Amino acid sequence: MKLRTTFSFGKHMKELGIMVIGGTLVFVGFETVSGNEKFYRQLLMPAMHVLGAETAHRLAVKAVKYKLVPRQWKPDPPSLSTTVFGRKFDNPVGLAAGFDKDGEAVEGLLAMGFGFVEVGSVTPQPQPGNPRPRVFRLPEDKAVINRYGFNSQGHAAVIQRRIRDRERPGATQGLVGVNLGKNKESSSPIGDYVEGVKQFGGVSDYLVVNVSSPNTPGLRDMQGKERLEKLLDQVVAARDSLKNDQKPPILVKIAPDLTQKDKEDVAAVVTKREGYIDGLIISNTTISRPSSLQSGHKTETGGLSGAPLRALATDTISDMYRLTRGTLPIIGVGGISTGQDAYEKIRAGASLVQLYSALIYGGPPVVKKIKRELGQILEADGFSSIAEAVGKDHKPT
Repeated sequence: MKLRTTFSFGKHMKELGIMVIGGTLVFVGFETVSGNEKFYRQLLMPAMHVLGAETAHRLAVKAVKYKLVPRQWKPDPPSLSTTVFGRKFDNPVGLAAGFDKDGEAVEGLLAMGFGFVEVGSVTPQPQPGNPRPRVFRLPEDKAVINRYGFNSQGHAAVIQRRIRDRERPGATQGLVGVNLGKNKESSSPIGDYVEGVKQFGGVSDYLVVNVSSPNTPGLRDMQGKERLEKLLDQVVAARDSLKNDQKPPILVKIAPDLTQKDKEDVAAVVTKREGYIDGLIISNTTISRPSSLQSGHKTETGGLSGAPLRALATDTISDMYRLTRGTLPIIGVGGISTGQDAYEKIRAGASLVQLYSALIYGGPPVVKKIKRELGQILEADGFSSIAEAVGKDHKPT
């Protein structure tokens, strides 16, 4: 009788355990796919942080690739629609380069609700990037420091196995930009960018000349006036040599650490003539370290992104909007995690915005949250469209 009771108790405990585990998996699966903001922010993302930062990054890319993340089913409200570079964006919130370096998860990212996705940086030849560890979370500061160093599978892999996948029937459609970089040991840095234009010109909605990553030796020196002009002259010539239906807009991504003279020089180059450069991305990560940083990783070498970059990036947007007299569209990047953050960059002069670090702390639902909040702020301030709010913090001259 005792053995029978013990057996029955053990059986019931096993069944209970299966039910608990099964119920937990169902709950986690449902909350993951449904996109519960609180669940992601308070449970799932902190759980992911048990893993190393780069391991978690790779898992996140795979999860998005296989669409194991929330999807957006409802269309964006008309107030978020905007036209920039001659392209219509359903909403102005894009994914910055650095998350999907090799274009693996474009469809899943677009399905999450991004208005556009930027892949890369992509280098002509494959290269491993810098030694690990090379990315660090700063949770106390809602920030990240990375020194990836343009780890890339190269042009051929990205264009053949990734970008062209969007052309197959049933693929999720959306706007995709390609961020171009140079190989670390390249004997012809300008040639690397020119080759990128030739390779991706016909399969991208815009191209980015990235001369502002702090993690490739000598790269930021290409922001100097003479070198930048020489580079862009050849990049623009390569773009203009393409077929008429394969001439994407060319944007330049700059650092937030430029001096006032540096900014003036960049502005002079990119506005040298009409139809030269189509826009700016402001900004890349910063090499500065604000005194407010609390994390033990704050002394790591690399580019700092996330909340501590927010004000610096917004100030740089404002400066460049003024210096270019609002003639070039700007994509604002740096520390965006709320609709208010996005709105501040738009009023400073950005026509579009991008995020990345916010995903690390808020997960995919942060995209929907930013759009919802941005739409509410626009309505409250009497704007019927994004375009109406661009540069509104600048007084008429």
